Amino acid sequence: MRPLKWFDKNLALIEGWLIITLLWLMVIFTFIQVCLRALYTHGHFQWANALMGHLDWSESFVRLLVLWLTFLGASLVTKENKHIKIDLFSSFLSLKLLPVREFALSLVCVVISSIMLKVSIDYLKMEIEFGGTVFLQFPSWAGEIIIPVGFALILFRFVIRTIDSGAEIIRSLKT
Repeated sequence: MRPLKWFDKNLALIEGWLIITLLWLMVIFTFIQVCLRALYTHGHFQWANALMGHLDWSESFVRLLVLWLTFLGASLVTKENKHIKIDLFSSFLSLKLLPVREFALSLVCVVISSIMLKVSIDYLKMEIEFGGTVFLQFPSWAGEIIIPVGFALILFRFVIRTIDSGAEIIRSLKT
C-alpha cells in the first residue's frame, strides 16, 4: 500500500501544478481576448481586430482547458475526500459501523468510476475514428483524452480509499 500512497501523493503534486498552469493560461488568453476586443470596439484600432483574427483559436483552447481543469480538479477533490456525497446512512448508523459504510460507498464509487472509464474510452475510440479538429488542426480526440484519464484518476483514488477503509474494518475486527 505504501507505493500506492507515494504515487498518489506525487500524482497530486503534478495535478496541482497542472491546474495552476492551465488556469493561468486560461486567464492570460481570456484577458488578451477581452483587451483586443475593447481596443477594437472602443478604440477603433484595426490592428487589434487583425490580431484577434490570428488568435481566433484561443476561445476553443480555453474551452478545452476548462474540460482539463474540471477533471484534474475532480481527481484532487476525490483524493481529499471532499467530493459531493449523497449519504443517507450516516444519520442511521452507529459510529462503529461508519468504516463499513465508507467501504461500501467507496466500493460503489469504484464500480461507477469503472463504468464511466469504459464509456469514456469507447467515446474516445469513436472520436478517433470519426473525429474532427478543435483548433489549428489539433485533433479533437487529443484534447478529449482527459476524459478517460480523468475517470482513471478518480477510479485510482476510490480504489485507494476502498483499500484503506477495508484495512480499517479488518483492524477494528482484530481489536
